[in-house]
Amino acid sequence: MKGMSGLADYQYMESAVIHGGIYGDDLTGAVNTPIYLTSTFEFDSLGKLRSEWEYSRTGNPTRRALEVLISELEGGNSGFAFASGMAAIDGILHLFQSEDCIIISKNVYGGTFRILNKIYKNFNLSYKIVDTSNLTELEKAFTSEVKAVLLETPANPLLTVTDISAVAEIAKRKGALTIVDNTFMTPYLQRPLELGADIVLHSATKYISGHSDVIAGLVVVKDKELARRLHSIQNGVGAIAGPLDSFLLIRSIKTLAVRMDAHVANAEKLAQALQNHSAVKNIYYPALKTSQGYEIQKKQAKNGGAMISFELEENYDIHKFFKSLKLIALAESLGGVESLICHPASMTHASIPKEIREQVGITDRLIRLSVGIENYNDLYNDLFFAIEGARI
Repeated sequence: MKGMSGLADYQYMESAVIHGGIYGDDLTGAVNTPIYLTSTFEFDSLGKLRSEWEYSRTGNPTRRALEVLISELEGGNSGFAFASGMAAIDGILHLFQSEDCIIISKNVYGGTFRILNKIYKNFNLSYKIVDTSNLTELEKAFTSEVKAVLLETPANPLLTVTDISAVAEIAKRKGALTIVDNTFMTPYLQRPLELGADIVLHSATKYISGHSDVIAGLVVVKDKELARRLHSIQNGVGAIAGPLDSFLLIRSIKTLAVRMDAHVANAEKLAQALQNHSAVKNIYYPALKTSQGYEIQKKQAKNGGAMISFELEENYDIHKFFKSLKLIALAESLGGVESLICHPASMTHASIPKEIREQVGITDRLIRLSVGIENYNDLYNDLFFAIEGARI
């Protein structure tokens, strides 16, 4: 690997997150990319730009640095920074047209379902909900109208694992794109483009930011024609990441490797402890050997990540459980350095109709935990004290 600035050579992701992309500033020698807080750029004369920059919706040096960095980390050709994860998904959906159909994973983020079910259906872009981990079922779902598979792996919130390479092979045979939401894994733990995916996206609000202080989305592609179309969409629609948010994401990415290592170390121990606790009825964590997707996860990702979902036995009151937590915050979102816990049925996936939620396994007793980087013992004590306090 070699950074775009030519300042550093490196072979490993731990170095790439720090030195990758457009490193530093050639003009001043600053080691950090400057924040270009400008909406427009001056021309030297009529029809003659002073540089490649013209208007910050079309392109901004700080945003470009972020886009080059995420593209390099994901092994892509081009990166695109959007105003939010949903803006990134919206940008991707603009690639399709009326009467096209998108296959989505059986358990998928509520916002992804909502944008297809509430907004794009008005433009006759349809969707099919399929268990993408079941390759036979997936292949049967293809018709001539299906133009893409949009999957999450591990999926939100049941951590279902889908074989990216196998899905990409099927989709390619059918003339469809494979789109992978890599938010839960990040490029440090999983690289979908290397597994055959065409498009990878992130809600950069989550682990990429890692500090619960930025709303942004990222998209990376390999194909140059896809890149051209996405840039046209990004520029035309205008839902771009601003220069300050772009700077903050570049800053955060520098610590991505060490943060993810700490997140995962805590999550692996908590998952094991939850699995062994009599109060836990079901646990979903792909790095547990009892997990249905364990072997596939082991093949395509570095580890199981830092998201855990679980259900308590019927003799535990989940309202008491949430109220008893002191350190772990009951909140939307995930991926911050602080541990966050949520109730998917009434929070992140409330936009999905109850009958669909229950059909896919998102029950009213499901709890989703984003494991932070606090001291493990403090997390353990807070979580299991709350569980004991919830006993009826």
